[in-house]
Amino acid sequence: MTGPAHAPIVTRTASRRLVGVAGILGMTLSGFFVLAAAGLESGPVIFVLAVLMAIAPVPLLAAGVLWLDRFEPEPPRALWFTFLWGATVACFVALILNSVGEVVVGSSLGAEAAEVYGGSISAPVVEEAAKGAAIWFLVRRRRTELDGVLDGIVYAGMVGLGFAMTENVLYYGRGAVEEGLVGAVVTFVLRGVMSPFAHPVFTAATGIGFGLAARSRRRSVRFLAPLLGLGAAMVLHSLWNTAASTDAFFGVYLLLMVPVFFAILGIAWLDRRREARVVRRHLPSYVEAGWLPAGAVEELSSLRRRRRARKAAKATGGRREKRRVAELQLVATELAFLRDKRSRGLVGEDWQARESAQLDRLAELLRPTAAQTAV
Repeated sequence: MTGPAHAPIVTRTASRRLVGVAGILGMTLSGFFVLAAAGLESGPVIFVLAVLMAIAPVPLLAAGVLWLDRFEPEPPRALWFTFLWGATVACFVALILNSVGEVVVGSSLGAEAAEVYGGSISAPVVEEAAKGAAIWFLVRRRRTELDGVLDGIVYAGMVGLGFAMTENVLYYGRGAVEEGLVGAVVTFVLRGVMSPFAHPVFTAATGIGFGLAARSRRRSVRFLAPLLGLGAAMVLHSLWNTAASTDAFFGVYLLLMVPVFFAILGIAWLDRRREARVVRRHLPSYVEAGWLPAGAVEELSSLRRRRRARKAAKATGGRREKRRVAELQLVATELAFLRDKRSRGLVGEDWQARESAQLDRLAELLRPTAAQTAV
């Protein structure tokens, strides 16, 4: 008796769906476990208050991170993935490994040593590795989404915000349990007001490393840059945690963390200027070929002119027209970035198929405004 002529084949699409379902399930269970632990530690009333306090500043903070990346905004699905990974999987891994590590060290060296180990060694290493894993996974699954340092900072910022949000639920609850409402408010001021970008700043070092790797053809850079970035993130995190338990906290805050924060903003600003230069350098060929109208390069290489174009589109055609213009700007920018990667030898043999698909979409977006002379 012979077997079937054709064995069942798991297609790439089906495989991706299975990975996606497994990922969602893993994130859900991880988040549930961490929040359940926080609820059991603080009680229902304090837990709800802590959740509200932790969530409240997130929309504003996330808007600040996304504001940096306006030439080629990252896909919402990828941004949600990094944020939710930080809020669930990374927190779950950190809670388990940090707790186990402190118990082991404490049983051998005492409670004081366990506290030092947990804050200065375990937390920086475990938490930054867990957060950095989100960027690594994104690079492995969707390499084309990471175009440079700015993208790395944005993804790092989102995973850091997610992690900080869930971690803050634990800290706000503990503050309320130990010292009542005053404890919760003091903890909120220290973590939610003075240092809301602490975790994004730490992980930004990892994101910068991945961004540098994405811009290089050298294997040594592609391998070492993310590791060096991760190491820098761990060092910053360790210095911050160590200072938090000493009188040096405000000194480290003012002399180290604030300058590092502004340095990262400066790096993001410089990389955004690089993106504008890429647009100016590579889009003229599409204008010459007739894919883009005259004047498109000047408009698409300026964030101010882009914003004016979207505002004008909304005034004349409503939100639908504004969305069309915004997508047109995005597709044109992606074409410029693709050409830049090709010139640097950073794309595979499928670059022509990707360019063709983007050009088809560009033609569709321009069709309603074919009579216009600007995007």
